[in-house]
Amino acid sequence: TLLGPPKSRAPGHITVGYRGSFAFGRDGLADVKFRKLTKILVAGKVFLCREAFGETLNESRDPDHCDEENRYTARFFLKHLSLEQAFDSLHEAGFRCVGSCGSGTSTIPGTEPVKPGIDSEETRWNHYNEFVFYRS
Repeated sequence: TLLGPPKSRAPGHITVGYRGSFAFGRDGLADVKFRKLTKILVAGKVFLCREAFGETLNESRDPDHCDEENRYTARFFLKHLSLEQAFDSLHEAGFRCVGSCGSGTSTIPGTEPVKPGIDSEETRWNHYNEFVFYRS
């Protein structure tokens, strides 16, 4: 099965991160009530990540290649873009948020060229956040 052997309630940490921006409406006006996520990233001990997220965990970027019991990863992501759903899954698995950090939005345009298809105004509102969860 995807979850592997039962490890019920083993202690450990899982880190959830996302890079986001605030979506833009008409005439380049920011709708600061709406965040736009491209991916929700997951890092931690593999069996804990599988236990917490089950079928919503996408492991395609980090295929199995070592001892399942002791393997860590920083390359998983979720198949959905709902941060609240990710937090609910962690809560239901017995994890509690023990820390978080994030970068703020930038009001000064960056010096790097904007990638094709990306709004230069929107890049000013990019941010990155991480949340650390622990289960004892």
